[in-house]
Amino acid sequence: MTSPATDRTSALQQVLDTMISLTRPSAIQRVIVAGDDSLELYLALRRLGFIRATTPAICRVPKAQHGVGLISSRNSGAGAESILDRLSPFLAANASIAVLVGTQDNSVKIRTKLQMLGFRIEAGVRCPSGLVLSACRQGHEQMARAA
Repeated sequence: MTSPATDRTSALQQVLDTMISLTRPSAIQRVIVAGDDSLELYLALRRLGFIRATTPAICRVPKAQHGVGLISSRNSGAGAESILDRLSPFLAANASIAVLVGTQDNSVKIRTKLQMLGFRIEAGVRCPSGLVLSACRQGHEQMARAA
């Protein structure tokens, strides 16, 4: 029989593996992690060799310099939407993002929010912890300047 801590760690590792396979970051690419399990995801990324992984608490000045964003939000859609709003200034104009969504209801809200922020949804993968949505944005700065 496995302990709850071991089950949580293996579930988190599955989520991280799914997020990495969907966003395809390189080891030297800037990756920013936010949400419920951000510290655990950050530490796991560092152990995997992602030397430029960070969190919004560590990287306080948003300069649109991160190419990949990973968000873990299982609790509420409103929480995930606010995390997306806070994380968006940190992400580059051609960034990709993976969001862990806990329930089906949150999925619709988060999809709408991602589209409002200029992301195009590419894939969704079911994990034991929920649904991981993958999206990318192309030329968001150009669209913002044109508007």
